[in-house]
Amino acid sequence: MPESTPPVARFLAPAQVAELLSIEIDEVIALVYQGRLRGLRLGSPARWRVEETSLAGYLAEQSEEARRMALWRQANEASFPEMWGASRAQGM
Repeated sequence: MPESTPPVARFLAPAQVAELLSIEIDEVIALVYQGRLRGLRLGSPARWRVEETSLAGYLAEQSEEARRMALWRQANEASFPEMWGASRAQGM
């Protein structure tokens, strides 16, 4: 049985990532330096490339953060009298 080879990493140019995220190229490079995207310099002359799988992870992270913020806002907007009941709110 032939051995299965691991998938080859695909790399995107910062301009491609910037277009997908609707941000500037400098912001993509900043995300690489912050460690939020995995990138490296390839070729001669060396040019930045971003690992496609890290982009998927970044998008999942951003989606989760947005979900949590929405839940937090929803919890903050809940009125306390509704949670405690009208009788307690009237006694205050």
